[in-house]
Amino acid sequence: MRLLAVEQIMTERKVSVERNTLETQIKVTINLDGTGEGRFAIGVPFMEHMLDQVVRHGLIDLDVECVGDTH
Repeated sequence: MRLLAVEQIMTERKVSVERNTLETQIKVTINLDGTGEGRFAIGVPFMEHMLDQVVRHGLIDLDVECVGDTH
């Protein structure tokens, strides 16, 4: 029986998305293979705190920037 060597190539699991409306401008960058770094400029402290917990414990990198009507 002959075994075949299978090489898996890991692609980068990182994405950036921007959404602009008349009320808000939002930019999000996420790296699922990060180190637990997060930067948040959302304007809603509790949401920033909860996202920080996800980032730290999930070892992902996440940048979120929101401008405009965030309430």
